[in-house]
Amino acid sequence: MIDYQAQLNPAQYGAVMTDTGPVLVIAGAGSGKTRTLVYRVARLVETGVPPERILLLTFTRRAAGEMLDRAARVGDPRCRFVPGGTFHAVAHRILRRHAGRLGFPDNYTVIDREDAEAILKELRDEVGGKGSSLPKKATLANVVSKAVNVGLDVASALDRYYPHLLDHLGDLESIALRYAAYKQDMGLMDFDDLLVHCWRLLADFPDVRARVAGRHDFLMVDEYQDTNHLQAAIVRLLAFKHDNVMVVGDDSQSIYSFRGARFKNIIEFPELFPGTRLIKIEQNYRSTQPILDLTNHIIAGAQESYTKCLFTETTDGPRPRLVRTVDENHQSKWVIGEIDRLRRGGLALNRMAVLMRAGFHSFDLEVELTSAGLLFVKVGGFKFLELAHVKDLLSHLRGAVNQRDFYSWQRILRLVEGVGPGRSQEIIRHLARHGPEAGYVEALGTAPFVDKLKGLRELKEAVSDLVAPGREPLDVVEIAYQYYEPILRAKHPDDYPKRMRDLEHLVALVHDHGSLEEFVAQVALDPPVSRPMADPSERLTLSTIHSAKGLEWEAVFIIWAAEGRFPSPYAEHDPEELEEERRLMYVAATRARRHLTVLYPGRFYVRGEGEMIGRPSRFLADAPAEPVEAGRPGSGPWAPTDRSGRSAVFGGGKARAHGAPSAMERFATGQRVTHDEHGPGRVVGFKGADQVLVQFDKFGLKTVYTRFGGLRQA
Repeated sequence: MIDYQAQLNPAQYGAVMTDTGPVLVIAGAGSGKTRTLVYRVARLVETGVPPERILLLTFTRRAAGEMLDRAARVGDPRCRFVPGGTFHAVAHRILRRHAGRLGFPDNYTVIDREDAEAILKELRDEVGGKGSSLPKKATLANVVSKAVNVGLDVASALDRYYPHLLDHLGDLESIALRYAAYKQDMGLMDFDDLLVHCWRLLADFPDVRARVAGRHDFLMVDEYQDTNHLQAAIVRLLAFKHDNVMVVGDDSQSIYSFRGARFKNIIEFPELFPGTRLIKIEQNYRSTQPILDLTNHIIAGAQESYTKCLFTETTDGPRPRLVRTVDENHQSKWVIGEIDRLRRGGLALNRMAVLMRAGFHSFDLEVELTSAGLLFVKVGGFKFLELAHVKDLLSHLRGAVNQRDFYSWQRILRLVEGVGPGRSQEIIRHLARHGPEAGYVEALGTAPFVDKLKGLRELKEAVSDLVAPGREPLDVVEIAYQYYEPILRAKHPDDYPKRMRDLEHLVALVHDHGSLEEFVAQVALDPPVSRPMADPSERLTLSTIHSAKGLEWEAVFIIWAAEGRFPSPYAEHDPEELEEERRLMYVAATRARRHLTVLYPGRFYVRGEGEMIGRPSRFLADAPAEPVEAGRPGSGPWAPTDRSGRSAVFGGGKARAHGAPSAMERFATGQRVTHDEHGPGRVVGFKGADQVLVQFDKFGLKTVYTRFGGLRQA
């Protein structure tokens, strides 16, 4: 017999000892939710419930296996025979017996992602013809899957998640319908179909529902906050006879809406199951109390949540730090300095992590880590120089710096429509012969095929602008960007907006270097990629927050915690997305065991907007953290001063002194304002001493000059 009271804390014990009826266990980060599920399985079997009458639903087969193994070790060995697995695996087992009711053969074939994309490619060619401008097969698969997982039709899914593809609405709807019919005719199901058709079986056929639901007397569901609308509906149908359902999760860690996860599921569970018993597990076994004070503060601002307050018996430890650095590059170097300090104190690299909202936020840090000789592994997102479109734009910059960089010229030429490997080699040989005398740009004007190919003539005009004398680095980058943008759109019509954002960040990186030559040389000599490691313990983890969920480190650095980056500006006008951004910050902060540092640059460059003044993320307002101003010696923490000693504000790369209150002194990022002409909006940033960036409710993003009046607090 297990002494449950001795091995569990009071909240865990209360959850494990529940018998019948619906139970919602809100288990805060690091509070031992897995332990709770393990001991509940053990207790049910110990009290005489046959293992086969229990069903454990998880999000990975491995998680289910590990839980049942642990239950067998702490209790009855028969716990290993409890049916457990993912929603998809359980749905597959049900469909194998009853697929004929839906017109599928019982021996239907489950197709993987690659098979699905191949079918969609055939259907795309049928609808639009070969060589059409319709999205690529991977994008088609994403659209169809997204619609299923969020419970929308194709039109609504495009409008919400892929608005740049709305011009293809009719064709995409046709492809989706043909895809469904094709699978039905051929006896195929993809992964999403397993959930869809399982739900149809249980909902539309009462006899099947009674037979399937009658096999289990107790259901348990892990990570319930990550379920989508179909999974929640399946749970309701499987438990319709008895309502003996325990779901465990944390509403504050619901961060996967892009995969179809529905935050409302865990909030609405008591409505789905009247009489639900709510149990909160708030004792944390991971972090120190100073860190938990910060995480509690972050999530306290959530608009809709189960109120919880994490606590721990580990009351000592350093306070989290909120660090404002001069700029992004200084942020990277400051992180490296702290990593070095912690290593000298005996903390191994593999016990530290740098977390970020988006993969591209670490590009500058990757460069500096490589330069410092620190090995790292990146999880989530892509490494800077592994992005094809980043390589493309860098090739133009390298070609401008060194016209004899034939490797870069080869890549540049192959981007021109009609120029393949053979033609590019002919052109390069021509440049090598005639370039030294005529100049490489002039030589391009007489290169083979230039009279036949419009793209070559356009390239000649662009590179002439690139190499014009007196160009500032940002001018060169802007010219290259404008030339490459239509090429990018043509090459990647499905996802060019995302790729363009990567390139805009590259532009900002160039801005932080003294010259284009310096930037190109640094990247070429020491490219920021992770290297093979002889000792796995000596590597730093760089990770997106989405990829870090469920993990923990002794020391965690959260970078780019600035308004305009975190929360993402794309979440600004969607309250649900903004709330998920808050939960992302909470998840990031709860990964730290003892050392937590949150950083943001005091200024950063945004293409099209100039140099912006960095403000801490709204989620950190009045945060219980130690403020650190990491400024350059002798220049003040954020900006130089003019000779009068008055503060200077950055805008467009130049400092301007001011005497009257500046825009930043009158308004704050995130503040609601109203304008005489444009109406209500929200401040999202600043540009210069008297320019405010406002996202207006009706008119979108605009720059307002405060010296002309008309803008005031709402």
